[in-house]
Amino acid sequence: MNEVELPECGVARFLLLFEGPWATLIVRELMHGPQRFGELRDALGRISAHTLTSRLRLFEARGIVTRTAYAEIPPRVVYELTPLGWQLRPVLDAMYEWGMAAPVSAFVPEGR
Repeated sequence: MNEVELPECGVARFLLLFEGPWATLIVRELMHGPQRFGELRDALGRISAHTLTSRLRLFEARGIVTRTAYAEIPPRVVYELTPLGWQLRPVLDAMYEWGMAAPVSAFVPEGR
């Protein structure tokens, strides 16, 4: 197995997987329980199928999400968080608390 050079900073390591807004929002939705692709896409609104697919594949490869395909007609695929994925709960809870407590001025671009 090849050695991967990871940043020494935990925040930088986190951002390797969770850059951009969709990553954390996908995990947030999966904290409601196992979901199918269409359910996730509907819950996330403007996410493209390509972006959702690529993020889910990355998360599956990194052990954050499991993908279970059922041999049914029509085929059914369900995504859910692994124990490693569930460890993100306090991170998302802290982000939520900060976002709700921050003053409105923190979200308004300067000069407006």
